[in-house]
Amino acid sequence: MLMRAEISCLLVVDFQERLMPAIHHGDQVVANGAWLIGIAQRLGVPVLASEQYPRGLGPTVRAIRELLPADAFMEKTHFSCAAELECMRRIDALGRDQIVMIGAEAHVCVLQTALDLRAVCKDVYLVADGVSSRSPRDVELALERMRAAGVRIVSREMVAFEWLHQAGTDRFREISREFLR
Repeated sequence: MLMRAEISCLLVVDFQERLMPAIHHGDQVVANGAWLIGIAQRLGVPVLASEQYPRGLGPTVRAIRELLPADAFMEKTHFSCAAELECMRRIDALGRDQIVMIGAEAHVCVLQTALDLRAVCKDVYLVADGVSSRSPRDVELALERMRAAGVRIVSREMVAFEWLHQAGTDRFREISREFLR
């Protein structure tokens, strides 16, 4: 199944100030996330961002926080966004069945969220170049486990081109100039 902008949302999981310096290739993962958020916003794809116990891990990193309105953020203490009632209510309220995910840590909050979302019949797409953990091995294991559970592993460009769906449009030209060079 192709990702469609009109039925997708982007879920940004726990890109937080005190966590990201310890994340393997954290700066690149954040940059890839910011890139995908920019495309989502141009295409009208709703974006939600979770923060795991922000009093301990701090707020979302500035590079992501500055791109999103204040009401995009959801605080949680469960590792899974889907296990946090208010977060799941917000996800469900979007009315989107395709959940595209980026975040940290791949083997904890991202994994648990993806598995819980699959359990409630959401189509989950994990952006491999938009997730990481402190250990690269944990990322590998998380990707294997999610794939086995029916999560579709994709790249950020796969998301962008499937959301765009067609070349030759004004929207494609605008996004191509700004994001796809």
